[in-house]
Amino acid sequence: MGIPVAAPKLACLSIVLVIVATAAPMAVKASISCNTVVNDLVPCLNYVIYGGQVPTACCTGVQAVYNAARTTQDRQGVCSCLKSLINGYPISNAAANNAAALPSRCGINLPYKISPYADCRSVR
Repeated sequence: MGIPVAAPKLACLSIVLVIVATAAPMAVKASISCNTVVNDLVPCLNYVIYGGQVPTACCTGVQAVYNAARTTQDRQGVCSCLKSLINGYPISNAAANNAAALPSRCGINLPYKISPYADCRSVR
């Protein structure tokens, strides 16, 4: 019995999330930290990597992040955090598309697209 091929990818992504979660709060001065964003979105990992149905806990996390980002500075901080997460790990195009689809799959209209190319400074 071997280790599933996806297990190392998931482990690497988890490590990246921990690194970003500890480093990003210093870079973004918003009331919602990158650590909070990461913690709220951990239930989304399997969907982002594998696709399929979005777990209810994931949408709950997406909604919590959306609700917490009340100011322009907060929204820019969340955007920067999400952009760092995507750019911090070489994910497939399918996983990047799954991440970008999360808000609409959860019925939330973000003022920016989750993308490695997002211009977070333009978020209002």
